[in-house]
Amino acid sequence: MSYLYDERIDGPLPPVDKAALVAALRAMIPDMELLHAQEDLRPFECDGLSAYRCTPQVVALPERVEQIEALLKYAHEHGVPIVARGAGTGLSGGAMPLERGILLVMARFNRILDIDVNGLTARVQPGVRNLAISQAAAPHGLYYAPDPSSQIACSIGGNVAENAGGVHCLKYGLTVHNIVKVELLTIDGERLTLGGDALDAPGFDLLALITGSEGMLGIVTEVTVKLLPKVQAAKVLLASFGDVGRAGAAVAKIIGEGIIPGGLEMMDNLAIRAAEDFVKAGYPVDADAILLCELDGSQSDVDEDVARVDAILREAGATDVRVARDEAERQKFWAGRKNAFPAVGRISPDYYCMDGTIPRRELPRVLRGIADLAAEYGLRVANVFHAGDGNMHPLILFDANVPGEMDRAEALGGRILELCVAVGGSITGEHGVGREKINQMCAQFNRDELRFFHAVKAAFDPGGLLNPGKNIPTLHRCAEFGAMHVHHGRLPFPELERF
Repeated sequence: MSYLYDERIDGPLPPVDKAALVAALRAMIPDMELLHAQEDLRPFECDGLSAYRCTPQVVALPERVEQIEALLKYAHEHGVPIVARGAGTGLSGGAMPLERGILLVMARFNRILDIDVNGLTARVQPGVRNLAISQAAAPHGLYYAPDPSSQIACSIGGNVAENAGGVHCLKYGLTVHNIVKVELLTIDGERLTLGGDALDAPGFDLLALITGSEGMLGIVTEVTVKLLPKVQAAKVLLASFGDVGRAGAAVAKIIGEGIIPGGLEMMDNLAIRAAEDFVKAGYPVDADAILLCELDGSQSDVDEDVARVDAILREAGATDVRVARDEAERQKFWAGRKNAFPAVGRISPDYYCMDGTIPRRELPRVLRGIADLAAEYGLRVANVFHAGDGNMHPLILFDANVPGEMDRAEALGGRILELCVAVGGSITGEHGVGREKINQMCAQFNRDELRFFHAVKAAFDPGGLLNPGKNIPTLHRCAEFGAMHVHHGRLPFPELERF
Protein backbone atom coordinates (compact mmCIF):
# COMPACT_ATOMS: atom_id res chain seq x y z
CA MET A 1 0.00 0.00 0.00
CA SER A 2 1.50 3.31 -1.06
CA TYR A 3 2.68 5.84 1.54
CA LEU A 4 2.35 8.66 -1.00
CA TYR A 5 -0.72 10.86 -1.34
CA ASP A 6 -3.55 8.68 -2.66
CA GLU A 7 -6.61 10.64 -3.75
CA ARG A 8 -8.74 7.49 -3.61
CA ILE A 9 -7.92 7.16 0.10
CA ASP A 10 -7.05 10.66 1.31
CA GLY A 11 -9.51 12.62 -0.80
CA PRO A 12 -9.07 14.62 -4.01
CA LEU A 13 -6.93 17.73 -4.06
CA PRO A 14 -8.53 20.87 -5.48
CA PRO A 15 -7.53 21.75 -9.06
CA VAL A 16 -4.93 24.54 -9.19
CA ASP A 17 -4.12 26.38 -12.42
CA LYS A 18 -0.37 26.95 -12.27
CA ALA A 19 -0.19 29.89 -14.66
CA ALA A 20 -3.05 31.67 -12.91
CA LEU A 21 -1.51 30.98 -9.50
CA VAL A 22 1.90 32.39 -10.48
CA ALA A 23 0.34 35.45 -12.11
CA ALA A 24 -1.87 36.17 -9.10
CA LEU A 25 0.94 35.82 -6.56
CA ARG A 26 3.29 37.99 -8.60
CA ALA A 27 0.64 40.68 -8.84
CA MET A 28 -0.16 40.54 -5.10
CA ILE A 29 3.39 40.08 -3.76
CA PRO A 30 5.74 41.40 -6.45
CA ASP A 31 8.82 41.41 -4.18
CA MET A 32 8.53 37.73 -3.18
CA GLU A 33 10.60 35.25 -5.19
CA LEU A 34 8.62 32.49 -6.88
CA LEU A 35 10.09 29.40 -8.55
CA HIS A 36 8.00 27.59 -11.12
CA ALA A 37 10.35 26.34 -13.87
CA GLN A 38 10.81 22.57 -13.74
CA GLU A 39 14.59 22.70 -13.24
CA ASP A 40 14.17 25.13 -10.31
CA LEU A 41 11.62 22.90 -8.59
CA ARG A 42 13.66 19.66 -8.56
CA PRO A 43 15.74 20.48 -5.43
CA PHE A 44 12.52 20.69 -3.40
CA GLU A 45 11.05 17.29 -4.33
CA CYS A 46 11.66 15.66 -0.96
CA ASP A 47 12.97 16.12 2.55
CA GLY A 48 15.52 13.81 4.18
CA LEU A 49 13.31 10.80 3.35
CA SER A 50 14.43 10.82 -0.28
CA ALA A 51 12.73 7.55 -1.21
CA TYR A 52 9.48 9.49 -1.71
CA ARG A 53 9.45 12.45 -4.07
CA CYS A 54 6.97 14.83 -5.63
CA THR A 55 7.73 17.90 -7.75
CA PRO A 56 5.98 20.98 -6.31
CA GLN A 57 3.82 23.14 -8.52
CA VAL A 58 5.21 26.44 -7.22
CA VAL A 59 7.88 27.29 -4.62
CA ALA A 60 7.52 30.54 -2.64
CA LEU A 61 10.58 32.05 -0.90
CA PRO A 62 9.29 34.85 1.36
CA GLU A 63 11.54 37.14 3.39
CA ARG A 64 8.93 39.12 5.34
CA VAL A 65 5.94 38.11 7.46
CA GLU A 66 3.68 40.36 5.38
CA GLN A 67 4.48 38.30 2.29
CA ILE A 68 3.42 35.08 4.03
CA GLU A 69 0.30 36.79 5.35
CA ALA A 70 -0.76 37.82 1.84
CA LEU A 71 0.06 34.39 0.42
CA LEU A 72 -2.00 32.61 3.06
CA LYS A 73 -4.98 34.89 2.56
CA TYR A 74 -4.90 34.17 -1.17
CA ALA A 75 -4.56 30.42 -0.62
CA HIS A 76 -7.42 30.43 1.87
CA GLU A 77 -9.70 32.39 -0.44
CA HIS A 78 -8.93 30.26 -3.52
CA GLY A 79 -8.55 26.84 -1.88
CA VAL A 80 -4.85 26.37 -2.69
CA PRO A 81 -2.99 23.76 -0.55
CA ILE A 82 0.25 24.84 1.16
CA VAL A 83 3.14 22.79 2.51
CA ALA A 84 5.68 24.60 4.70
CA ARG A 85 9.36 23.61 4.54
CA GLY A 86 12.35 24.52 6.68
CA ALA A 87 15.80 23.14 5.99
CA GLY A 88 14.43 19.94 4.48
CA THR A 89 16.31 17.66 6.90
CA GLY A 90 13.18 15.90 8.21
CA LEU A 91 13.03 12.11 7.91
CA SER A 92 9.32 11.34 7.62
CA GLY A 93 8.23 13.05 4.40
CA GLY A 94 6.58 15.83 6.38
CA ALA A 95 7.93 18.53 4.06
CA MET A 96 7.32 16.57 0.87
CA PRO A 97 5.40 18.89 -1.47
CA LEU A 98 2.19 18.29 -3.36
CA GLU A 99 2.00 18.33 -7.12
CA ARG A 100 -0.88 20.82 -6.86
CA GLY A 101 -0.28 23.77 -4.57
CA ILE A 102 2.43 25.94 -3.00
CA LEU A 103 5.60 24.86 -1.24
CA LEU A 104 6.33 27.62 1.27
CA VAL A 105 10.08 27.61 2.02
CA MET A 106 11.05 29.46 5.22
CA ALA A 107 14.83 29.31 4.72
CA ARG A 108 15.23 33.09 4.37
CA PHE A 109 13.76 33.72 7.83
CA ASN A 110 17.21 33.10 9.29
CA ARG A 111 17.89 35.93 11.74
CA ILE A 112 18.53 35.73 15.47
CA LEU A 113 16.44 38.69 16.63
CA ASP A 114 17.45 38.96 20.28
CA ILE A 115 19.36 37.19 23.03
CA ASP A 116 18.09 38.04 26.50
CA VAL A 117 20.98 37.13 28.79
CA ASN A 118 19.10 37.99 31.99
CA GLY A 119 15.89 36.27 30.89
CA LEU A 120 17.78 33.26 29.48
CA THR A 121 15.92 33.31 26.16
CA ALA A 122 16.64 33.84 22.47
CA ARG A 123 14.10 35.17 19.99
CA VAL A 124 14.75 33.74 16.54
CA GLN A 125 13.18 33.34 13.12
CA PRO A 126 12.16 29.80 12.09
CA GLY A 127 14.89 29.42 9.47
CA VAL A 128 17.70 29.80 12.02
CA ARG A 129 19.81 26.64 12.32
CA ASN A 130 19.62 24.79 15.61
CA LEU A 131 23.38 24.96 16.20
CA ALA A 132 23.51 28.67 15.32
CA ILE A 133 21.50 29.48 18.45
CA SER A 134 24.10 27.91 20.73
CA GLN A 135 26.90 29.54 18.75
CA ALA A 136 25.31 32.97 19.18
CA ALA A 137 24.68 32.37 22.89
CA ALA A 138 28.14 30.93 23.62
CA PRO A 139 29.84 34.30 24.35
CA HIS A 140 27.34 34.75 27.18
CA GLY A 141 28.07 31.30 28.65
CA LEU A 142 24.71 29.98 27.43
CA TYR A 143 23.44 27.35 24.99
CA TYR A 144 20.25 25.81 23.54
CA ALA A 145 19.82 22.26 24.85
CA PRO A 146 17.95 20.20 22.19
CA ASP A 147 20.60 18.88 19.81
CA PRO A 148 19.33 16.69 16.96
CA SER A 149 22.05 14.88 15.05
CA SER A 150 21.23 17.19 12.13
CA GLN A 151 21.69 20.30 14.30
CA ILE A 152 24.36 21.73 12.01
CA ALA A 153 21.70 22.05 9.28
CA CYS A 154 18.17 21.66 10.69
CA SER A 155 16.11 24.78 11.39
CA ILE A 156 14.34 25.72 14.61
CA GLY A 157 11.02 26.01 12.76
CA GLY A 158 11.37 22.41 11.65
CA ASN A 159 12.33 21.43 15.20
CA VAL A 160 9.07 22.97 16.43
CA ALA A 161 7.09 21.22 13.70
CA GLU A 162 8.50 17.80 14.61
CA ASN A 163 9.13 18.36 18.35
CA ALA A 164 12.76 17.39 17.74
CA GLY A 165 14.97 15.91 20.44
CA GLY A 166 18.58 14.79 20.37
CA VAL A 167 21.14 12.89 22.39
CA HIS A 168 20.66 15.14 25.45
CA CYS A 169 16.85 15.12 25.53
CA LEU A 170 16.70 12.59 28.38
CA LYS A 171 17.77 15.22 30.92
CA TYR A 172 16.99 18.49 29.15
CA GLY A 173 13.83 17.63 27.26
CA LEU A 174 12.51 17.90 23.72
CA THR A 175 11.74 21.08 21.80
CA VAL A 176 8.40 21.43 23.59
CA HIS A 177 10.24 21.72 26.92
CA ASN A 178 12.64 24.36 25.62
CA ILE A 179 10.45 26.98 23.96
CA VAL A 180 8.34 29.64 25.66
CA LYS A 181 6.62 31.50 22.83
CA VAL A 182 5.72 31.08 19.17
CA GLU A 183 4.39 33.59 16.67
CA LEU A 184 2.40 32.05 13.83
CA LEU A 185 -0.03 32.77 11.04
CA THR A 186 -3.24 30.82 10.56
CA ILE A 187 -4.43 29.69 7.14
CA ASP A 188 -6.48 32.89 6.74
CA GLY A 189 -3.48 35.10 7.56
CA GLU A 190 -4.38 35.91 11.18
CA ARG A 191 -1.41 36.50 13.50
CA LEU A 192 -1.36 34.56 16.76
CA THR A 193 0.99 34.56 19.74
CA LEU A 194 1.09 31.34 21.75
CA GLY A 195 2.88 31.20 25.08
CA GLY A 196 4.59 34.25 26.52
CA ASP A 197 7.67 35.70 28.16
CA ALA A 198 6.51 34.80 31.68
CA LEU A 199 6.90 31.35 33.24
CA ASP A 200 3.31 30.51 32.36
CA ALA A 201 0.67 31.87 30.01
CA PRO A 202 -3.08 32.06 30.63
CA GLY A 203 -5.57 29.85 28.83
CA PHE A 204 -5.10 26.52 27.09
CA ASP A 205 -1.55 25.36 26.43
CA LEU A 206 -1.74 25.81 22.67
CA LEU A 207 2.03 26.18 22.50
CA ALA A 208 2.35 22.46 23.26
CA LEU A 209 -0.33 21.71 20.67
CA ILE A 210 1.54 23.57 17.94
CA THR A 211 4.83 21.86 18.84
CA GLY A 212 4.87 18.63 16.88
CA SER A 213 1.89 19.57 14.70
CA GLU A 214 3.99 19.20 11.52
CA GLY A 215 2.81 22.38 9.79
CA MET A 216 -0.84 21.32 9.83
CA LEU A 217 -2.20 24.08 12.10
CA GLY A 218 -0.30 27.23 11.15
CA ILE A 219 2.90 28.75 9.79
CA VAL A 220 5.47 29.55 12.50
CA THR A 221 7.16 32.91 11.92
CA GLU A 222 9.09 33.43 15.18
CA VAL A 223 10.20 31.28 18.12
CA THR A 224 11.41 32.24 21.59
CA VAL A 225 13.59 29.47 23.04
CA LYS A 226 15.02 28.86 26.49
CA LEU A 227 18.77 29.14 27.01
CA LEU A 228 20.71 27.30 29.69
CA PRO A 229 24.01 28.12 31.39
CA LYS A 230 26.83 25.90 30.20
CA VAL A 231 27.50 23.10 32.65
CA GLN A 232 30.56 23.24 34.85
CA ALA A 233 31.71 19.72 34.01
CA ALA A 234 30.74 16.85 31.71
CA LYS A 235 32.20 13.37 31.42
CA VAL A 236 31.31 10.49 29.09
CA LEU A 237 31.60 6.81 29.86
CA LEU A 238 31.83 4.32 26.99
CA ALA A 239 30.75 0.83 28.06
CA SER A 240 31.21 -2.28 25.89
CA PHE A 241 28.87 -5.26 26.07
CA GLY A 242 29.09 -8.74 24.60
CA ASP A 243 25.31 -8.98 24.53
CA VAL A 244 22.78 -6.41 23.28
CA GLY A 245 20.20 -7.49 25.83
CA ARG A 246 22.57 -6.78 28.72
CA ALA A 247 23.27 -3.32 27.36
CA GLY A 248 19.54 -2.66 27.25
CA ALA A 249 19.10 -3.90 30.81
CA ALA A 250 21.94 -1.65 31.98
CA VAL A 251 19.99 1.39 30.79
CA ALA A 252 17.08 0.55 33.08
CA LYS A 253 19.45 -0.02 36.01
CA ILE A 254 21.06 3.40 35.62
CA ILE A 255 17.71 5.21 35.54
CA GLY A 256 16.40 2.97 38.32
CA GLU A 257 19.19 4.19 40.59
CA GLY A 258 17.85 7.72 40.26
CA ILE A 259 20.65 8.92 37.98
CA ILE A 260 19.53 11.09 35.04
CA PRO A 261 22.41 11.30 32.56
CA GLY A 262 22.77 14.25 30.23
CA GLY A 263 22.79 11.67 27.43
CA LEU A 264 22.43 7.89 27.32
CA GLU A 265 22.88 6.36 23.87
CA MET A 266 23.19 2.83 22.54
CA MET A 267 24.60 1.38 19.30
CA ASP A 268 24.78 -2.23 18.12
CA ASN A 269 27.74 -3.88 16.41
CA LEU A 270 26.81 -2.98 12.85
CA ALA A 271 26.42 0.69 13.78
CA ILE A 272 29.61 0.60 15.87
CA ARG A 273 31.69 -0.72 12.98
CA ALA A 274 30.24 1.79 10.51
CA ALA A 275 30.81 4.76 12.85
CA GLU A 276 34.33 3.71 13.78
CA ASP A 277 35.34 3.25 10.15
CA PHE A 278 33.95 6.71 9.34
CA VAL A 279 34.87 8.84 12.39
CA LYS A 280 37.64 6.88 14.15
CA ALA A 281 35.97 7.60 17.47
CA GLY A 282 37.81 4.87 19.35
CA TYR A 283 34.84 2.49 19.51
CA PRO A 284 35.44 -1.22 20.28
CA VAL A 285 34.50 -2.90 16.98
CA ASP A 286 34.28 -6.37 18.56
CA ALA A 287 31.53 -5.33 21.01
CA ASP A 288 27.96 -6.45 20.36
CA ALA A 289 26.78 -3.13 21.76
CA ILE A 290 28.06 0.03 23.41
CA LEU A 291 26.48 2.55 25.73
CA LEU A 292 27.54 6.19 25.81
CA CYS A 293 26.58 7.77 29.13
CA GLU A 294 27.24 11.47 29.71
CA LEU A 295 27.04 12.91 33.22
CA ASP A 296 27.08 16.66 33.73
CA GLY A 297 26.72 19.26 36.45
CA SER A 298 29.07 20.43 39.19
CA GLN A 299 32.51 18.82 39.23
CA SER A 300 31.93 17.02 42.54
CA ASP A 301 28.52 15.66 41.47
CA VAL A 302 29.89 14.47 38.14
CA ASP A 303 32.83 12.67 39.76
CA GLU A 304 30.49 10.94 42.19
CA ASP A 305 28.02 9.91 39.47
CA VAL A 306 30.80 8.61 37.21
CA ALA A 307 31.92 6.24 39.97
CA ARG A 308 28.34 5.08 40.58
CA VAL A 309 27.56 4.52 36.88
CA ASP A 310 30.88 2.72 36.34
CA ALA A 311 29.94 0.25 39.07
CA ILE A 312 26.40 -0.18 37.68
CA LEU A 313 27.68 -0.87 34.17
CA ARG A 314 30.19 -3.47 35.33
CA GLU A 315 27.58 -5.15 37.52
CA ALA A 316 25.24 -5.22 34.50
CA GLY A 317 27.79 -7.19 32.49
CA ALA A 318 29.92 -4.58 30.70
CA THR A 319 33.14 -6.14 29.44
CA ASP A 320 34.93 -2.79 29.52
CA VAL A 321 34.16 0.75 30.74
CA ARG A 322 36.19 3.77 29.64
CA VAL A 323 35.88 7.39 30.73
CA ALA A 324 36.82 10.03 28.16
CA ARG A 325 40.26 11.35 29.13
CA ASP A 326 39.57 14.95 28.15
CA GLU A 327 37.16 17.21 26.25
CA ALA A 328 38.65 16.21 22.89
CA GLU A 329 37.95 12.51 23.50
CA ARG A 330 34.49 13.34 24.86
CA GLN A 331 33.69 15.16 21.62
CA LYS A 332 35.11 12.26 19.61
CA PHE A 333 32.89 9.75 21.41
CA TRP A 334 29.84 11.88 20.59
CA ALA A 335 31.00 12.47 17.00
CA GLY A 336 30.77 8.73 16.38
CA ARG A 337 27.18 8.63 17.62
CA LYS A 338 26.07 11.81 15.86
CA ASN A 339 27.57 10.63 12.58
CA ALA A 340 26.08 7.15 12.78
CA PHE A 341 23.51 7.84 10.06
CA PRO A 342 25.97 9.01 7.38
CA ALA A 343 28.39 6.29 8.54
CA VAL A 344 25.82 3.59 7.82
CA GLY A 345 25.24 5.22 4.44
CA ARG A 346 28.82 4.28 3.56
CA ILE A 347 28.23 0.54 3.99
CA SER A 348 24.97 0.23 2.07
CA PRO A 349 23.67 1.73 -1.20
CA ASP A 350 20.53 2.85 0.66
CA TYR A 351 19.12 2.81 4.17
CA TYR A 352 15.74 3.52 5.69
CA CYS A 353 15.83 5.26 9.08
CA MET A 354 12.98 4.36 11.41
CA ASP A 355 11.88 6.20 14.55
CA GLY A 356 9.87 4.45 17.24
CA THR A 357 9.69 4.75 21.02
CA ILE A 358 9.29 1.98 23.58
CA PRO A 359 9.29 1.63 27.38
CA ARG A 360 12.89 1.20 28.55
CA ARG A 361 12.09 -2.14 30.15
CA GLU A 362 11.21 -3.53 26.71
CA LEU A 363 14.58 -2.78 25.08
CA PRO A 364 15.92 -6.36 25.14
CA ARG A 365 12.63 -7.81 23.89
CA VAL A 366 12.27 -5.31 21.06
CA LEU A 367 15.89 -5.72 19.95
CA ARG A 368 15.31 -9.48 19.70
CA GLY A 369 12.11 -8.80 17.77
CA ILE A 370 13.90 -6.52 15.31
CA ALA A 371 16.55 -9.19 14.74
CA ASP A 372 13.83 -11.78 14.04
CA LEU A 373 12.02 -9.43 11.64
CA ALA A 374 15.28 -8.57 9.85
CA ALA A 375 15.91 -12.28 9.28
CA GLU A 376 12.33 -12.74 8.04
CA TYR A 377 12.73 -9.98 5.44
CA GLY A 378 16.33 -10.85 4.55
CA LEU A 379 17.71 -7.37 5.33
CA ARG A 380 20.34 -6.04 7.72
CA VAL A 381 19.38 -3.58 10.47
CA ALA A 382 21.77 -1.30 12.37
CA ASN A 383 20.36 -0.08 15.68
CA VAL A 384 21.16 3.40 16.98
CA PHE A 385 18.96 5.01 19.60
CA HIS A 386 18.40 7.31 22.53
CA ALA A 387 18.38 4.46 25.02
CA GLY A 388 17.57 6.66 28.00
CA ASP A 389 14.10 7.55 26.77
CA GLY A 390 13.52 4.47 24.60
CA ASN A 391 13.61 6.35 21.29
CA MET A 392 14.90 3.83 18.74
CA HIS A 393 16.35 4.46 15.29
CA PRO A 394 16.68 1.14 13.47
CA LEU A 395 18.47 1.72 10.15
CA ILE A 396 17.28 -0.78 7.52
CA LEU A 397 19.95 -1.42 4.89
CA PHE A 398 18.84 -2.14 1.33
CA ASP A 399 19.64 -1.55 -2.32
CA ALA A 400 16.94 0.27 -4.27
CA ASN A 401 18.46 -1.03 -7.51
CA VAL A 402 17.56 -4.60 -6.53
CA PRO A 403 13.92 -5.27 -7.50
CA GLY A 404 11.72 -5.63 -4.44
CA GLU A 405 14.27 -4.57 -1.82
CA MET A 406 12.80 -1.12 -1.26
CA ASP A 407 9.33 -2.62 -0.81
CA ARG A 408 10.75 -5.14 1.69
CA ALA A 409 12.52 -2.36 3.58
CA GLU A 410 9.32 -0.34 3.76
CA ALA A 411 7.33 -3.37 4.94
CA LEU A 412 9.98 -4.24 7.54
CA GLY A 413 9.93 -0.66 8.82
CA GLY A 414 6.18 -0.83 9.26
CA ARG A 415 6.44 -4.10 11.18
CA ILE A 416 9.07 -2.59 13.51
CA LEU A 417 6.80 0.36 14.30
CA GLU A 418 3.90 -1.99 14.95
CA LEU A 419 6.16 -3.94 17.32
CA CYS A 420 6.84 -0.71 19.21
CA VAL A 421 3.10 -0.13 19.63
CA ALA A 422 2.53 -3.75 20.68
CA VAL A 423 4.90 -3.37 23.67
CA GLY A 424 3.25 -0.13 24.80
CA GLY A 425 5.33 2.35 22.81
CA SER A 426 4.78 4.80 19.99
CA ILE A 427 5.39 4.95 16.23
CA THR A 428 7.52 8.07 16.57
CA GLY A 429 9.72 9.83 19.08
CA GLU A 430 11.09 12.84 17.24
CA HIS A 431 10.95 12.39 13.45
CA GLY A 432 7.21 12.93 13.19
CA VAL A 433 4.58 11.05 11.21
CA GLY A 434 4.55 12.93 7.91
CA ARG A 435 3.73 10.58 5.05
CA GLU A 436 6.03 7.81 6.22
CA LYS A 437 4.08 6.58 9.26
CA ILE A 438 0.56 7.60 8.34
CA ASN A 439 -0.53 3.97 7.94
CA GLN A 440 0.87 3.03 11.34
CA MET A 441 -1.15 5.85 12.91
CA CYS A 442 -4.03 3.43 12.35
CA ALA A 443 -2.27 0.94 14.63
CA GLN A 444 -1.56 3.55 17.30
CA PHE A 445 -5.01 5.21 17.52
CA ASN A 446 -8.61 4.09 17.24
CA ARG A 447 -11.48 5.64 15.29
CA ASP A 448 -12.66 8.01 18.04
CA GLU A 449 -9.15 9.30 18.70
CA LEU A 450 -8.56 9.98 15.01
CA ARG A 451 -11.87 11.82 14.77
CA PHE A 452 -10.72 14.05 17.63
CA PHE A 453 -7.44 14.78 15.80
CA HIS A 454 -9.39 15.73 12.69
CA ALA A 455 -11.58 18.04 14.80
CA VAL A 456 -8.51 19.84 16.17
CA LYS A 457 -7.15 20.19 12.64
CA ALA A 458 -10.50 21.60 11.44
CA ALA A 459 -10.55 24.18 14.25
CA PHE A 460 -7.35 25.74 12.87
CA ASP A 461 -7.68 24.83 9.18
CA PRO A 462 -11.30 24.02 8.27
CA GLY A 463 -10.50 23.72 4.57
CA GLY A 464 -7.70 21.22 5.15
CA LEU A 465 -5.24 23.30 3.11
CA LEU A 466 -2.16 23.15 5.37
CA ASN A 467 0.03 20.11 4.67
CA PRO A 468 -2.86 17.88 3.54
CA GLY A 469 -2.45 14.11 3.53
CA LYS A 470 0.13 14.14 6.33
CA ASN A 471 0.18 13.07 9.98
CA ILE A 472 -3.49 12.16 10.49
CA PRO A 473 -4.93 9.32 8.37
CA THR A 474 -8.48 9.30 7.14
CA LEU A 475 -10.79 6.61 8.49
CA HIS A 476 -10.93 5.23 4.96
CA ARG A 477 -7.14 4.80 4.94
CA CYS A 478 -7.28 2.98 8.29
CA ALA A 479 -9.98 0.66 6.98
CA GLU A 480 -7.69 -0.14 4.02
CA PHE A 481 -4.80 -0.70 6.42
CA GLY A 482 -6.83 -3.09 8.57
CA ALA A 483 -8.01 -4.98 5.48
CA MET A 484 -4.40 -5.35 4.35
CA HIS A 485 -3.42 -6.87 7.71
CA VAL A 486 -6.35 -9.30 7.57
CA HIS A 487 -5.30 -10.31 4.05
CA HIS A 488 -1.83 -11.15 5.33
CA GLY A 489 -3.24 -13.01 8.34
CA ARG A 490 -1.93 -10.45 10.79
CA LEU A 491 -4.16 -8.23 12.94
CA PRO A 492 -2.16 -7.46 16.08
CA PHE A 493 -4.19 -4.45 17.18
CA PRO A 494 -7.80 -4.79 18.43
CA GLU A 495 -8.43 -1.14 17.49
CA LEU A 496 -8.27 -2.08 13.82
CA GLU A 497 -11.27 -4.35 14.16
CA ARG A 498 -13.44 -1.23 14.52
CA PHE A 499 -12.42 0.25 11.15
